[in-house]
Amino acid sequence: MIHVLAIITTKPGQRDTVLEAFRANVPAVHAEEGCIEYGAAVDTEGAGPIQAPLGPDTFMVVEKWASLDALKAHAAAPHMAAYGARTKDHIVSRTIHVLSPA
Repeated sequence: MIHVLAIITTKPGQRDTVLEAFRANVPAVHAEEGCIEYGAAVDTEGAGPIQAPLGPDTFMVVEKWASLDALKAHAAAPHMAAYGARTKDHIVSRTIHVLSPA
């Protein structure tokens, strides 16, 4: 299994716009072969000092894939290219961590 943590930072005030496009793309991703988990997460309110907040313009995508090949196919999928085109003008940075279970 492959784990992915993607940290997406949008231009100020654009997170909801990008999340709307993300949510519209989720059913296509869930239908991909090898997709185990794929969803967005934002800061939890009230977590206190244990939290290192992402901030109001950042969200994280938490993914699990059956294999590296499934992840590579996901990255090359036409719906991902379309999502990227729809959101590119709203995104400041994207950091993707591809991880294996320890």
